[in-house]
Amino acid sequence: MTSRNMMVDDQGLLNNFAIEPAMYVDANVSTGFTEYAEKVNGRFAMIGFVSLLAIEVLTKQSFIGFIKDILG
Repeated sequence: MTSRNMMVDDQGLLNNFAIEPAMYVDANVSTGFTEYAEKVNGRFAMIGFVSLLAIEVLTKQSFIGFIKDILG
């Protein structure tokens, strides 16, 4: 008898230890300069660039000037 989080063994005792998921080995190694990593990196760069432009438009000063005002 098995439920989602608990198991009852053949003696009728409750075994509420964690049920381990099935393990597998992914044959495709996806580290380094993969297509997915480059797409994500490009998207974050675009978000950062648009944010930089928005700060300059909203504060009506350059980003460096904005940082100087905040820090000093």
